[in-house]
Amino acid sequence: MTFRATSRVLLADPEGRVLMFLQYGKDREVAPRWITPGGGVDPGETHDDAALRELREETGLILDAVAAPFLDVDFAPDQRWHPYDRGHWAWYLVRVARFEPDRAGWTDEELADVLEWRWFSADELRTEHRDGYEIEPPELPDLLEAQLTKEPR
Repeated sequence: MTFRATSRVLLADPEGRVLMFLQYGKDREVAPRWITPGGGVDPGETHDDAALRELREETGLILDAVAAPFLDVDFAPDQRWHPYDRGHWAWYLVRVARFEPDRAGWTDEELADVLEWRWFSADELRTEHRDGYEIEPPELPDLLEAQLTKEPR
């Protein structure tokens, strides 16, 4: 069995919308899905380090630190998008002013696999506003709403 640790970040703007990327997974045989910024934890990194690095690489946002993850659990990766069998992710909430992501830090793979980005409310993530594409994880709208109610603006 293969394993991957990941850090995912809910970048929430003042209106409670989060930045999402429409991105392919392990291959192009499966439709892309909407995902948050984030990615794998590299050897020697903590989940916090990975969250900060991924934000810098995927959005251009440079932060000194992130608050503790609001969720830190094992998960069963959706095999349609992921080449590993077991996963562990740490989820972070970061409040930001809305901005346009900077692609300068993207890898060649990300440049090819990320089709667009958009800011979504929890309700929009539940509806056709995501253009019929799935979101990962499916419970993301509930995670978002739960965190926005806990965290003051």
